[in-house]
Amino acid sequence: MTYKIIRYDKESDDITEQSFNSYDEAYDLLEKIYSDVCCSDADYGDRPYYEIIDLEQ
Repeated sequence: MTYKIIRYDKESDDITEQSFNSYDEAYDLLEKIYSDVCCSDADYGDRPYYEIIDLEQ
């Protein structure tokens, strides 16, 4: 299967242009990007929201 990360706002960036062989690979990238954000002090308005999708569905 092939997975992509898409943005909720339909914009493109370096993350959305990649493809992944597994859901876990895509998840690990997002986890790495957001690992520095603590839920209590995060300003999520400054960061795009992402979703992992399966291209073969």
